[in-house]
This record gives sequence, C-alpha cells and structure tokens, in this order.
Amino acid sequence: MLNNTQLRYYDSNVLRLPADKRKEYHEQVDRLIDELRKTVRDKTEIKITKVVKAGSFAKYTILRKTAVDPVDVDVVFYISGRDASKETLDSLNDTIYALLIKQYPNKSVEDFEIQRKAATVTFVGTGLSVDIVPVIEDENRAGYGWQFDIHDGTKTQTCAPCQIKFVRDRKDQDADFRTLVRMAKKWRNQAELKPLKSFAIELIMAHVLAKQGNGGSIEQRFRNFLLYVAQSQLKEEIKFPENVAPFTTFSDPVVILDPVYSLNNVTSRISEEERKEIAAAAQEAWETANFASAENDNEVWKEIFGPRFKTED
Repeated sequence: MLNNTQLRYYDSNVLRLPADKRKEYHEQVDRLIDELRKTVRDKTEIKITKVVKAGSFAKYTILRKTAVDPVDVDVVFYISGRDASKETLDSLNDTIYALLIKQYPNKSVEDFEIQRKAATVTFVGTGLSVDIVPVIEDENRAGYGWQFDIHDGTKTQTCAPCQIKFVRDRKDQDADFRTLVRMAKKWRNQAELKPLKSFAIELIMAHVLAKQGNGGSIEQRFRNFLLYVAQSQLKEEIKFPENVAPFTTFSDPVVILDPVYSLNNVTSRISEEERKEIAAAAQEAWETANFASAENDNEVWKEIFGPRFKTED
C-alpha cells in the first residue's frame, strides 16, 4: 500500500504545476488581460468592471503540462452596462475576437477559436491556452453574472470567486483534497474519459468527502472515489450545502448541481453511453488499484496514472 508521503511526493513532483511555471503563466495571462482591457476601453462601449482568473488554475487543482495533460486558464471578464442578452454576447465575442487578432498579428499565438462559452488563445511558446469568458455582471450580487452559450443562446448564472471558494473550503476540511482531485484528473486523462470534465471531478470528490469524511490514507480515499463512481454509476443526483433555491428537476443521465447556481447541471452534456463508460472505467481502475495496493507494485499503478508515476527520486 502506498503511504501518504509517497503519494504527496508523486503529487508534488509529477502532478502539480511547479511554482516557476505558475508565475510564468500568471505573467503571460496578465499581459493578455492588460492589453484586452486597454483595447476594450478605447475601442468599444463595453465596460469591464473586473477580471478574475478562474478554473483549475485558480483553484490550484491544475495538472502540470504534458503531452496528455493540457494547461488552460479561464479568465472571466465581468462586463457591466449591457443587457444580458444573446445579441450582447455575439457582439461581445466578435469584438473580443477582433481585438485579439489585432493584438497578436504575428503568429506568437495559434489561431483563436470561439468555443461554446469562450474565445481561446493558445500561446505557442508555453503551450498555455487561455479561455476568455465574458460574463455580464449582476449588479445586485457581487461576483455573480450571466454566462452565455454561443450556440443555443441559453444563459447560466455563474460566480467565479464562489467556485474558487468552494474548493478552498474543501481544502480547509481536508488538507489532501487538491491532491486527490489531481490524482483523479490524471486517471481521467490516462483513461481518456473526455466527457468527465475537471469541474465535475472536483464536485464528485467534494461529494465523497461530504459522505465519507477525511479519515484514512490518501490511497484509500482515492480508491473510495473510484468505488463511489463505479457503484453509484453516477446515477444519484449530487448537490451541496451551498445550493439554494430555485431548484428544478433534470432528466439528464448524470446530474451534479453547480454549487453557485442550482439550475445549472454541470454534467448535462454527459450522454447515457458516456455515463456507462465512465462507471466501467472507474470499476476497472478500482480493481487495478486494489491489486496494485495488495501487491505493492508501482508498475501496476502506472496502468492508472501513466508511465510517469513515481513515489521517490
């Protein structure tokens, strides 16, 4: 069985983003933000009230970059003085797109792509992807705003600072929470379970923590996470003390409520087929982990975590 020191070593030396890289990414993102802020102010009526770095990067659950582990930073631009409508978003995305093209005329970045909810800029040098997420500020609630889906025009309430706080609160309950999340994300990447997003992994891990507490070793709790996914098959609705009304009933195969907005099912895109695939992969990984633990065999752990798994120099 792997002890906590071994798994913390693996996390610190293989999984976690090193401090120097973190600093480099921060600087790259800050330059992008400064330029966009200036250009937006000069060229448009759009008023940016604040910018928040969000996602795994801000929650410290991000994995360091490898061939199979991409690195991206979500940057949420809060915008005021605009009605929260689809037209606003379309014009906003067009504006941001045009500004980016102006800002990076040479190919120091790859082509931008407009995704469902954000424009993505990929820097060639560091391989860092930056998702620029425009959010129309809710002037009555600090940190809250409306985020739009480009394709269907639906709007979702969000609160980037609240989502960062959600993970920080779990870290306060369990010092190894982020380590467990990174281990689960590494397993997800190794098992090629693309539909299982990082946000969903954080929430499932938080649910397991709420149900089972923070007792036991890191290895035991990682196996408990896999076992929960395998046994529940992700068929039970997951929600948190942070969830407040209004609520609704979802018919999606997997239902995990966004802690900051109960009408948002963060796993609404997982199909029935994908749900079964994730549950089966968790079952297989749980069996492998039990075998690796019983045999005390690091080579077997590599089936779950990939060839870079190591617990000492």
